[in-house]
Amino acid sequence: MLKTVDFERVGTASHGVGESPLWHTAHRAWYWVDILGKSIWRLDANNGDIQSWQTDEMIGCIAPRENGGFIAAMETGIFELVLDDRLHASTHLLASPAELAGKTNTGMRFNDGRCDRQGRFWSGTMVMDMAAARPEGKLYRYSSAQGISSPMVAQLLVQNGLAWSADGRTMYLSDSHPQSQLIWAFDYDTQAGTPTNQRVFVDMHQHEGRPDGAAIDVDGCYWTCGNDAGRLLRFTPQGKLDQVIALPMKKPAMCSFGGDNLDVLMVTSIGAGKAAQDAWAGATILLRPGVQGLLDTPFSD
Repeated sequence: MLKTVDFERVGTASHGVGESPLWHTAHRAWYWVDILGKSIWRLDANNGDIQSWQTDEMIGCIAPRENGGFIAAMETGIFELVLDDRLHASTHLLASPAELAGKTNTGMRFNDGRCDRQGRFWSGTMVMDMAAARPEGKLYRYSSAQGISSPMVAQLLVQNGLAWSADGRTMYLSDSHPQSQLIWAFDYDTQAGTPTNQRVFVDMHQHEGRPDGAAIDVDGCYWTCGNDAGRLLRFTPQGKLDQVIALPMKKPAMCSFGGDNLDVLMVTSIGAGKAAQDAWAGATILLRPGVQGLLDTPFSD
């Protein structure tokens, strides 16, 4: 089942925690973040230029906004974000959950996130000290009309793997902490924006790696980064493993489909704590998995 594919490294940077890759159709560009580096990166597909912007806080994830700019989940809340010409990202606070509101040095931050098929933004909090294994993370929904929700899922160690099926009626979520390593599926009410009927979709103890960031392809299959194993794993909608792709980095963090035909995967990775001989730790790569993906929905203002 294991296969190898050709891949291309994006630039030479090694990110502390590379995350949240996305394809921006209007810009014809890839974007991603380095959480520890407090930065947002862009690869211009027209000319190959790479640019980065600094942020004032660690930034867990971003999503494009319909009306321009981005929405971002950071250390202290959810922000409107604009990338200016001075290579600094300007931010405006939109909302904060109780555990982060108006606070600094809480030891928590937002992590993985993206928009549902209706354009509502979702992201979850986590305790940054993974060794503490404190299940204090919570998953939140944000919309312009309703603001930030109460916690929709709680008792998470390291929230990850958010994704939605093509029809938006199934929501996926994972916990990548070694004490959990589960991927869940939920029934999703597309009108109300509420997940119910949480059940185990995949127990990653039975497979290689911990479940990290994820993406959905046109077949409805769920691709997850097998962190610690250097693998991409594809699961069918029934939770059956049917493809494994070998990666050059041990700690892939998130994958996302893009490119003009949505047949390219960008994979980010973690460089923090890397072994000296691990030249690919923290690298960002592009590869063709042999299937098209689904484009992420922008945030609806």
